[in-house]
Amino acid sequence: MKAQVLYGIDNLKYTEVTAPRPKAGEALIKVRKCGICGSDVPRIFKTGAHNMPIVPGHEFMGIVEKCDDNPEIVGKRVGVFPLIPCMNCRQCKSQHYEMCENYNYLGSRSDGGFGEYVCAPLWNLLPIPDQVTDDEAAMLEPMCVAVHALRRIGLVGEGLEAATEKNIVVCGLGTIGLLVAMLLKDAGCRNVFFIGNKNVQKEMIKQIGYSDDHFCDVRYGEPSFFINEKTEGKGADYYLECIGRSESYAQAVNLTAPLGKVMLVGNPASDMELPRNVYWKILRNQMTLMGTWNSSYPDDWAYALERIATWHKSEQAFSPAMLITHRFDLEHMQEGLQIMRKKSEEYIKIMVDVG
Repeated sequence: MKAQVLYGIDNLKYTEVTAPRPKAGEALIKVRKCGICGSDVPRIFKTGAHNMPIVPGHEFMGIVEKCDDNPEIVGKRVGVFPLIPCMNCRQCKSQHYEMCENYNYLGSRSDGGFGEYVCAPLWNLLPIPDQVTDDEAAMLEPMCVAVHALRRIGLVGEGLEAATEKNIVVCGLGTIGLLVAMLLKDAGCRNVFFIGNKNVQKEMIKQIGYSDDHFCDVRYGEPSFFINEKTEGKGADYYLECIGRSESYAQAVNLTAPLGKVMLVGNPASDMELPRNVYWKILRNQMTLMGTWNSSYPDDWAYALERIATWHKSEQAFSPAMLITHRFDLEHMQEGLQIMRKKSEEYIKIMVDVG
């Protein structure tokens, strides 16, 4: 089969490799779509993967081609939860699979979706209903990361109705931040304000249904002034930090109201520092700081799939696929990686059409 194989740091090659064979409890999947995640860029160009050579890619869907343990699933479309839990550690036994202490991971610890075929455990497969498109199925993984962050901060599930009039700030409008925006709009949250730095982000916020005056472009405006004006000096009741830099972390604390909640979503780009005055503000305003990691399977995935299916039946013009700005086939997907690495073009989600 053809695959993009990472042999070492900055050594990704499109080549012929032996197709995998499913073991007991696994299925062989013919990959159809695989999104390029922001985490794939440092993995390929700076840090390498945990095991190499490896086929990267963890945001994918496909069709089950072979499964001896469950022949009925053969021919079905599936989304794939990429984290493979050990099922034996304390976290797994508490069903917090995303925090497994001994996990495997498709695309970073074992072969993932940037190849024509991949093997995955049956437990990790989510059947896709007919009304959900291949593109939407491939975007379930990042959508569920957004769902998980919102669930942990209290903006999915119980208590959401009381939060629809609260002031919510989303800083960082990559794929995850924009999916957060989409889910908040879907939930009826009105006072949501966004901090971004690209024209494509502003246009996408408008497509989701928010007006221009909900968007602060940091190239032309000061976020602190913007948020204070929009919240009448109160600050954010909920602040989702989707960048992962020290300055955006400090900004989150400074722009959050007393007793407010800060959700740290963005992966750290470098070491994080906590200035003394920022720490004092956390203490004196009795803030809640929370972290989020990956997504909860199967709960977040079932919720995301239900929302997509509901959007198809309603008048809502929502779809995670609306965030796709670029497409490449498997052979030429490195062009997409270079766009993300060099930021040579504005983009949101780059999708690889594998097969």
